[in-house]
Amino acid sequence: MVKLKNYSVVMKHFVLLLTFISLISCSNQKYYVAKIEGKKIGITEKQSSVAEIENYIKPYREHIDKDLSEVLAYCPETLEKSKGEWQTNIGCFLADITIEKANPIFEKRHQKSIDICLLNHGGIRTIIPKGNVTARNAYEVMPFENSAIIIGLKGAQITEIANYIISEKKPHPLAGMSFTISKDNIAKNIQVQGKPLQNDKTYYVVTSDYLSNGGDNMIFFKKGVERYDIDYKLRNIMIDYFKDVDTLKVNYDVRISKEN
Repeated sequence: MVKLKNYSVVMKHFVLLLTFISLISCSNQKYYVAKIEGKKIGITEKQSSVAEIENYIKPYREHIDKDLSEVLAYCPETLEKSKGEWQTNIGCFLADITIEKANPIFEKRHQKSIDICLLNHGGIRTIIPKGNVTARNAYEVMPFENSAIIIGLKGAQITEIANYIISEKKPHPLAGMSFTISKDNIAKNIQVQGKPLQNDKTYYVVTSDYLSNGGDNMIFFKKGVERYDIDYKLRNIMIDYFKDVDTLKVNYDVRISKEN
């Protein structure tokens, strides 16, 4: 009797062990990507002329071309970045409309107002010609996927912006801010929204995501005390402005002057 009892206990333990092993083996397995392989397949001239490919792409191309070619507004003069020592008509235009379109979003979401817009001269890729304006113009002027970012800067960094523009000797798009270049090439009489600069105040500057991270050596943006992403592409700001107006407005006010 003793031997049978011991045998029964052993069998019970054996069954429990098998059950445990079975449960482990049935649990969900986790898989991980260990290696990805691929190769570059070129589209040659011979391949691109294949009728099947052309017929497949054609309706998409026609739809996109129709959207890009729709007339949205009228430009009263050619806007370009090549004319102007410290500011250009296209630079002032882009900076002005960036504040105009981004500020209502910023105010609604964060109960704050944009004071300044600073973009980069090199980011403007072509002109906006006199005449009808389309979405294609916006894509040509700003072909990149840059978004509007708002950085909170102290007065000292606003002074850095002015001195940066002087040292660069480029008409970077600027709005909401003005200053005079002294005879010794130092920024003076800096004003923001028509008021003298205050060093202890936080000013909100809208720029591109590229510049906000110190692009084009604009390292003053990396000293920001606040940062806001309003999820609004600069190109879409242009297109939305085109849709909202009949004729593009160009502001000719002097933002940067030079001391005689």
